[in-house]
Formats: sequence, C-alpha cells, structure tokens
Amino acid sequence: MNKTHKSYTVKEATIKLMQFCAYRDRSHKEVEEKLKEMNMIPAAQEQIIIKLMQENFLNEERFARSFVRGKFRIKKWGRIKIKQELKLKDISNPVIKIALTEIDESDYISTLHEVAEKKVRLLKESNPFKKRKKLADHLLRRGYEASLVYQITEDYLS
Repeated sequence: MNKTHKSYTVKEATIKLMQFCAYRDRSHKEVEEKLKEMNMIPAAQEQIIIKLMQENFLNEERFARSFVRGKFRIKKWGRIKIKQELKLKDISNPVIKIALTEIDESDYISTLHEVAEKKVRLLKESNPFKKRKKLADHLLRRGYEASLVYQITEDYLS
C-alpha cells in the first residue's frame, strides 16, 4: 500500500516547526530530521532553519544546557554519558563544554553518592569483590568518571 504524504508550504512547515520547537528545546539534528519527514526540499529546509534561529525557536546552546540539566537531575547520568548523547545529536564540543557547566560540582558528587547508595542497598552479592565490581560497573554505565567511581566503591565497600 502506498502512503501519500501531506505536502507543506514553507509557511506551513515553519509554523509546524515553531510549535515543534516551542514544546521543548530541540537540536538542529532533530529539526532537520523532522523537515526530511515532511519532505521539504533542501533550500526550504535551510530557509526554515534560519527563520527558526532568527526567531530564537532553535538555539543549540539552550538545547544542550537543558538536555544536560534534565539528564543529570532526572536520570542522574554522569558527564561522560551526557557528553556521548550530545555528540550523537551532533552538538559541537565547545557547546558541550559550555552546557556541562550547568552541573554544579557538589551536586554531581552528592548525586553520585545517592546513586551508589541506592545500588549498594539493591546488591544481593555476598562476595565483596563481585559486589565492588557490580557497583563500579553500574556507576560507569551511568556515565560517571572512572576515578570517581573507584574512589566511591572503596568508600562504600571497604
């Protein structure tokens, strides 16, 4: 069965994308993918993206900052995982660096402790070496730096 796609004028597509961006901050990559789904020609895509940037609907730094805050506060991800996810969204290194300043160092350490404590309570392992490894692996998967992870596993399991 052949699907027919609605075709949009540049104005309709711009309005639709403004709503898309107003709902929550979006990356350039997300907007470009949305425009491709809408079957917009490259010239129109470029025109719409420029318009969104001029009207401040599309702002890469604002997106990156809000992404960092959300993933850290809600999902309790570490800097490494957040950085990897931003790179997958084609965010440039300088913008990633700026965005990571949203994480307060003392909040970062206390969140790491919180995640570690919760995991330690859930671990049923009796072998101390296996228990330490499971805790470290969990924290590394969450994107925390190895030096902090090994320091904290020592604190909790020594």
